[in-house]
Amino acid sequence: MMKKFVIERDLPGAGKLSPTALAEITATSCNVVANLNEPYHWIESFVTADKIFCIHIAESEEVVREHASRGNFPVTAVYEVKNVIDPTTI
Repeated sequence: MMKKFVIERDLPGAGKLSPTALAEITATSCNVVANLNEPYHWIESFVTADKIFCIHIAESEEVVREHASRGNFPVTAVYEVKNVIDPTTI
């Protein structure tokens, strides 16, 4: 069963990365996903001043960490999403 995860990555200066550097990170991540031989989806990432928060869908935290290991991406924490709410949630 696929699960949604939020991955917190400490990356000092992330907000100052150039478009070229961000494109290189993107290419690396997509290449790793293509070669994982596991069901895996990178949904999006949010770049802040010193962190990147990524939304990924995978079968387990172990697969998320394998993606990070193969891509040489830092992992500060991995959180499994249990529910999603928005302004229309009643």
